Amino acid sequence: MPDPGLLAAGAFTGFLVGLTGVGGGALMTPLLLLLFGVAPVTAVGTDLWFASITKLLATRVHHHHDLIDWPVVRRLWAGSLPAAAITLVLMQWFSPGSQSVVFLKEVIGIAVLVTALGVVMQKYLHGFGRRFRLTEESLFKQLQAPLTVFSGAVIGTLVALTSVGAGALGAVLLTYLYPLRLTPPRLIATDIVHAIPLAMFAGLGHFFIGYVDFALLGNLLLGSLPAVLLGARLSSRLQHRWLR
Repeated sequence: MPDPGLLAAGAFTGFLVGLTGVGGGALMTPLLLLLFGVAPVTAVGTDLWFASITKLLATRVHHHHDLIDWPVVRRLWAGSLPAAAITLVLMQWFSPGSQSVVFLKEVIGIAVLVTALGVVMQKYLHGFGRRFRLTEESLFKQLQAPLTVFSGAVIGTLVALTSVGAGALGAVLLTYLYPLRLTPPRLIATDIVHAIPLAMFAGLGHFFIGYVDFALLGNLLLGSLPAVLLGARLSSRLQHRWLR
């Protein structure tokens, strides 16, 4: 039987994911841990599947409006997918004992705080990136591609370990790295598309390790799938300042 609390959490998070690209991990994982008492390893594994399926539905709307910047997405994948694979291999070497659980909780907490700080600083990072782009155009363009790959690697490591960062942290980094190229709707769409295979890949690894609760996942998706479509449609219509 559907759980009203999980349905509401899924709907709220799904709407935010569709609207802003943020929330699949940075919001849902803390909710599962703090509000619903889900074990950390299960929360991470289940949230990865929740985020990937929810964002996949949002992508159909964004792709219809031609908002996805595929060269940027490919640069992010070049860093994030190998980093996620390495992280998953390392996770298999450690058993989910009490020390590992405590460590994972601490890492999730740090990831959420870093992500939150990044969101708060996003406006200033965008301004800094814009000035750098306009005053040091040649140097900025030389660094842009390798820094995007490196940013992808950081995101991939965090997502595989904590499920946090693909949306919120990705959006913050893209704001700095592409201050002129990515308008808010394009940034959201690009960030969401990058996160889908990354979350699926990491989620597949957690599935084989045995950390996915499909009953929990089903409840969350029942709430999120209608809500993410509403958020994605609204995203393409809102003024840029509201999306920021």
